[in-house]
Amino acid sequence: MTPWLFLVIAAAGGVGAALRFVIGGIVTGWTRRPFPVATALINLTGSFALGLLTGVAGNGWLAPEVTAIVGVGLLGGYTTFSTASVETVRLAQERRYGAALGYGLGNLVACSAVALLGIWLGSLA
Repeated sequence: MTPWLFLVIAAAGGVGAALRFVIGGIVTGWTRRPFPVATALINLTGSFALGLLTGVAGNGWLAPEVTAIVGVGLLGGYTTFSTASVETVRLAQERRYGAALGYGLGNLVACSAVALLGIWLGSLA
């Protein structure tokens, strides 16, 4: 990896994190629910986008550098497994065990499913 590519990936990660912050704030403002809808939406859209990118890249349509910048940088900064994990623990700490279980497992299953859908759709390109 060249120093230039490293810096571009890092910058893309910053853009992804900023995008997550803005979208999370907007969604939270709209929903005003005690359930972490914003993080779920961000992780679902990010997982789908990364799956789509992976499928398209697998067909040789994208340079490896572009795939790294968008996948590792932008989408890596945009999605947030750690926040989803903390939110799952918080739901459990609030004794909302069903919500915690549903949210934790739901994130894993749904994000994997939309990533698979994205890979499949991307591979059709």
